[in-house]
Amino acid sequence: MEDITGDSGPGKKKKKGGLMKKLLLFVVLPLVAVGGGVGGALYAMNAGWFSAKPAGGDHADADKPKLVPKSEEKRASVKGGEGGGHGEGGDSAERHGKPTPEGEGGDEYASAYYPLEKEFTSNLQDSVHFVQVGIAVETHYDDRVLENIKTHEIAIRSAILLALSQTGEDEVFNPDGKKAMQERLVKAINEVLKEKEGFGGVSNVYFTNFIVQ
Repeated sequence: MEDITGDSGPGKKKKKGGLMKKLLLFVVLPLVAVGGGVGGALYAMNAGWFSAKPAGGDHADADKPKLVPKSEEKRASVKGGEGGGHGEGGDSAERHGKPTPEGEGGDEYASAYYPLEKEFTSNLQDSVHFVQVGIAVETHYDDRVLENIKTHEIAIRSAILLALSQTGEDEVFNPDGKKAMQERLVKAINEVLKEKEGFGGVSNVYFTNFIVQ
């Protein structure tokens, strides 16, 4: 008997086969597209077409002073003569020291010293005495910190005088008190540099002269 329902036969099989092909294409093509997109992105990253780092990050870091390794330290000359000890151009900033063998102590980075030309005189807090000091600053960063100090020396001198005026009489007569003065001066100088340049960089302050009267 002839099947009049159309549920079997070559025509029905052909329809089922076409439907399966469409379903396979509907599932497989998106997977291929996704896989190609991921592969393309990985290839682009490996090729350096784009970076995962935030935009401008490297540029911002490049603008900041860098720590100077001991291997790049400038040594003061032991010879006398014109301009001795100040390097080329008579610059008063100097870097001292040499690479220290591991396990023998010493700073990890080079030190640059810059003596402020004029001495500082200030009354002591709640005292009839006054203090007169000569000051040199130290940094482990590159010469941009020293340039910033020279550029803003007037503001720095004002901050130093203000910090000295907050010094008590008891501090100037004992080592611990003088160390506290040094720390206060370092903070005052770095605050000025951060305000003006966005970066401090001064690691220590040394007294080149210290008189109490």
